[in-house]
Amino acid sequence: MRKEKVIVIGGGPCGMSAAIELQERGFDPLILERGNIVHSIYRYPTHQQFFSTSEKLSIGGIPFYSTERKPKRNEALVYYRKVAEEKKLRINSYEEVKSVTKNEKFLVETVKRGETNIYEADYIVVATGYYDSPNTLGVPGESQPHVFHYFHEAHPYYGQKVAIIGGKNSAVDAALELEKAGAEVSVFYRGEEYSKSIKPWILPEFQSLAKNGYINLIFNADITNIGTDTLTYEVDGKSYKETADFVFAMVGYHPDHTFIQSMGVSIDHLSGRPEFKENMETNVPNIYIAGVIAAGNNANEIFIENGRWHGVDIAEDILMKEKMSSPVEK
Repeated sequence: MRKEKVIVIGGGPCGMSAAIELQERGFDPLILERGNIVHSIYRYPTHQQFFSTSEKLSIGGIPFYSTERKPKRNEALVYYRKVAEEKKLRINSYEEVKSVTKNEKFLVETVKRGETNIYEADYIVVATGYYDSPNTLGVPGESQPHVFHYFHEAHPYYGQKVAIIGGKNSAVDAALELEKAGAEVSVFYRGEEYSKSIKPWILPEFQSLAKNGYINLIFNADITNIGTDTLTYEVDGKSYKETADFVFAMVGYHPDHTFIQSMGVSIDHLSGRPEFKENMETNVPNIYIAGVIAAGNNANEIFIENGRWHGVDIAEDILMKEKMSSPVEK
């Protein structure tokens, strides 16, 4: 059994930031990450541009320089690798946490390449994010191999009829990339007008392409079935069918509630929020949360730019507990 003082579950920007804050207070936390660092950012579309400026994505006091005010995915990957290297973070990549149980201390069971490992820890910080858990439509045909919940790059869809379900940033970004690559794009959105959350620097281009018929945009669309090469939907109770060689269901993502609930953390069933205090400690003593998982079902409430500060509160609280538990020198 390997003994640790603090284990951080999740190697995204907020988990890394929490680890750095702990480092700065004398701890040497271990990060356990089932992919590699910032795995969610790696899964973003190749040419994805952030909503936030590079300054607001920086962590650990290390400047983030980018060619534009708002950096792109590849720049972020380079930056966070640099942070991990400069801060000498202890990161066990490709090691998935299977369970966290409490005896006198926490027992963390992991699997890496088929081998089970057990760690003992005094404190747990959960920073697992939400991007690995896509929302589903719950319609027949959604599990077929030509239906995706992530968009990476447009080239494979040149000359194909592509249906995009959703009308917010992920869907709009994908639609623009696919149209540029020569796909025949249809966007199906259940809203009755353009989403107010669409990034303002991409909305005019999207509106223009839709207005001029380069993108087929259908509002008030309720998807009812996905066939092998068709998509069936309803508008105002009337059913329609469109040809679709590929389907991207870009309807958002959510935290993995079952994982954190298995540790004993309470979840509000309406909001999806874990129960936690101002110091980010949950109802289970010595289990903390950091990043977007604290937002519950409202993932647009917490981003890297505000979730990166959770580590300050967590590290300060753990430091205070350690000082209180240490023998007083006479």
